[in-house]
Amino acid sequence: MQGGGVAIIVENVVAVILAGGAGERLGILGHERTKPAIPFAGKYRIIDFTLSNCVNSGIYNVAVMTQYQPRSLTDHIGIGMPWGFLALPDRKIQMLQQYLAREEGRTWYKGTADAVYQNLSYIEGQDDELVLMLSGDHVYKMDYSDMINYHKKRQADVTLSITRMPRDQLREFGTVSVDEEGQVTSFQEKVKEPKSDLASMGVYVFRKDFLRQCLEEDAQRRSSKHDFARNIFPHLVGNCRLFAYNFEGFWRDVGSVRSYWQTNMKLLDVPPPLAFSSDWPIRTKEEESKPPAILSQRSDVLNSMISNGCIIEGRVEHSVLSPGVRVAENAVVKSSIIMHNTIIGRDSVIDYSILDKETAIDVGCHIGFGDNFQVNREEPDILNTGITIVGKDAKIPAGTTIGRNCTIFSNVTERDFPKPLVPSGETIKAKRHRASRTQ
Repeated sequence: MQGGGVAIIVENVVAVILAGGAGERLGILGHERTKPAIPFAGKYRIIDFTLSNCVNSGIYNVAVMTQYQPRSLTDHIGIGMPWGFLALPDRKIQMLQQYLAREEGRTWYKGTADAVYQNLSYIEGQDDELVLMLSGDHVYKMDYSDMINYHKKRQADVTLSITRMPRDQLREFGTVSVDEEGQVTSFQEKVKEPKSDLASMGVYVFRKDFLRQCLEEDAQRRSSKHDFARNIFPHLVGNCRLFAYNFEGFWRDVGSVRSYWQTNMKLLDVPPPLAFSSDWPIRTKEEESKPPAILSQRSDVLNSMISNGCIIEGRVEHSVLSPGVRVAENAVVKSSIIMHNTIIGRDSVIDYSILDKETAIDVGCHIGFGDNFQVNREEPDILNTGITIVGKDAKIPAGTTIGRNCTIFSNVTERDFPKPLVPSGETIKAKRHRASRTQ
């Protein structure tokens, strides 16, 4: 690893981070921001892991492709200062934001391959020989230079990174079979009965000239969905030097409510599967104005991650708190994720829930209540494990009880709660959301 000392710059590589995902499986957490911009592990954003992997690997020529709700991500990355992109003249980060123009055929991105195809002129304008394709919504620590060296040693056209996954999770991923030399013999995208337990991580190294060839051929296929995993890789098997690089570290796709919550909680293990260490630092945009966390004499904190600026007067157990969270006296937070500047009022209980930024929970509320695990009636495929989500800037009135698998939309206020009890599986929307659905 190179992260502990002076970074060795990897030459002739441009990294392209696909960061335009809408996060549909994350419910209201992804309504107002792209998935890579969602807060994670207290003070971080999901994309921080990919960006930090780049700079720790010595890769300082990075382009970030955005599409859906990019403002939060753009504000977070800025000019790349937290990741050291301004340290030397040959370090740069470029935000490639989707746009519509008069060019014939220019549309919103149809898939991951189409996103890169529409930005091919930028990639070809770089002097680099290799293109490192990355997803901006995965949590892991990886030295990309090892994979690049593997790619060069095999004289590969394309190399994709793989990791072993439990059999019951494989249907959510592309799966790969390899021969004794590591060459890919099959690629299956999200099938019920995969041939192997090797999952594609969404990390690819292409020869730049070969990438152009792949994208141009895919653009001509009318039946294609223009997606790397669904269309390009199955077509490449047996038709080029396609190799797999085996990654044995911790890696998680946090694209669903369940995986997002589970991965946050997994980082509370001792020792954690992914340590925040100085030899491979995860960098982020720091909120330097916030003071250190304060735990009062009345507080009780167990197995939790507490960020700067938090004030804890109640009880917090097995939970992750972002900067600026306040837990009042006699309040209890357990098995939950609480995002920036949320206030939890006196005598309230937050259980097995996710509270987005700037949420205010008044006195005597109970979020995540009871033994009824009725799935969410509007989004049964998203909220079905018992987790309740409260959106950004929601105001929950005093004495409100909210059950399991509930969605409380952003910006709700007291007037949006006709009754003090919200049964499990229900959804509460602000009046403007309800009105927009009827128009």
